[in-house]
Amino acid sequence: MFKVKNMMFLLCLPLLILSCATETTVTNLTPTRAKRTPNNLYLIEYEWRSNQQSLRPDSIQPYVMVGTDSYPMRRIARMKNRWEAYVPVPKDQNSLMYHIKVDYEYNDFGKRGKGSIKTEEYKLNIED
Repeated sequence: MFKVKNMMFLLCLPLLILSCATETTVTNLTPTRAKRTPNNLYLIEYEWRSNQQSLRPDSIQPYVMVGTDSYPMRRIARMKNRWEAYVPVPKDQNSLMYHIKVDYEYNDFGKRGKGSIKTEEYKLNIED
């Protein structure tokens, strides 16, 4: 009987560990190509998903990072987890290399913890 209980515990342990894992994803929603605009501003969008229970949703602050420049993003109206920003691209430039950085806070045993996520680098091709 004791061996059966130990065996059940060992079989359930991975499920317990996986169920406690938190997952946060940042999904780029920006197409890889855009037509050149008269004002040289291009829309960058992303979606945020997290199952982290301690996350403070009001603290999420994303940025589009282009080299050392950062452009703050704003929440899309009537959407809980989507953000956007218009980023300038010079007329003589045919592409934009960027990544998204998200700063946030979470509850950490009675105090606020800080976290940050940075995506891979993306390329937006601008066509005439």
